[in-house]
Amino acid sequence: MAKSQSEENSKQESFGTAKVYINNAKSILNKATGFIDYYDFTLNPYRGCQYGCSYCYAAAFSPNSKMRQDWGNWVIIKQNAVEILEKELQKWQKKNPDKPASIYMSSVTDPYQPIESKQMLTRGLLEAMVKYQPILVIQTRSPLIAKDVDILQQFRRLRINMSIPTGSEQVRKDFEPRTPSISARLKAIETLKRNIRYQESHWIRFSVTITPLLPTFPEDEVDFIRKLEIVDRVVIQEFHPTQTRSLVAGTRQEAENIKQKYSWWYDNEQLNYLQFKEKLDLLLSGVEIKEGKAGFGFE
Repeated sequence: MAKSQSEENSKQESFGTAKVYINNAKSILNKATGFIDYYDFTLNPYRGCQYGCSYCYAAAFSPNSKMRQDWGNWVIIKQNAVEILEKELQKWQKKNPDKPASIYMSSVTDPYQPIESKQMLTRGLLEAMVKYQPILVIQTRSPLIAKDVDILQQFRRLRINMSIPTGSEQVRKDFEPRTPSISARLKAIETLKRNIRYQESHWIRFSVTITPLLPTFPEDEVDFIRKLEIVDRVVIQEFHPTQTRSLVAGTRQEAENIKQKYSWWYDNEQLNYLQFKEKLDLLLSGVEIKEGKAGFGFE
């Protein structure tokens, strides 16, 4: 009988509350499709995510239904990722000598989830990539990214997307209690902007992705929005449609249950979405405001 994906992964240890497994990946660059088909590839250093956000669509891509239900309590380390990436980038460069690969890191995990502080796998991948100078977008909600400023500043075409779905700490704690604070994420962006030296030939930009748009208490809205002036782009998006099938990306039932606590927002979700966008447009005159898929392109 063939082994399941979870059986093929060898358990290494625990890290925090998560079970940690090691896996050898067959490929690390996967063709980008759907929502991020602007790019040639997606790159996911890990499988699973310790942040375990209640609404995360990536749970749909767990190895099996049991691990889907246990989302946030396991992570798989792709231990050969750097070696595989080197080979795949060499192959791309040979076939496309005048066209750098465009890479979105990451689509179904956070490359800077807590295990990265120990494994430094994402850092190793960045070190491998910088030699080939791909067009790179990094999607994270972790201040850990700031520790790699020395490598990040070597990229010529880079966009860093910091996910901050709400401007209210209580809302964050309800929907994504394991994640870093809002202030820590904003501070990380400030640190990166302050320490990445300007170079005329480099194109490095910063976004805040408010995706999905979660409620922000009225008393927090203006202060939160004004703090977003440090980036050049803000992206907003509503929740994915709810899906019950195991391998379909959608809003998980866990998040649907939490939404009931915020009926003052979700009973008029469309109106609140539009009003929040209007405030972004009004208060962030020098910042590009984009919605949904249009906001996840590189430029």
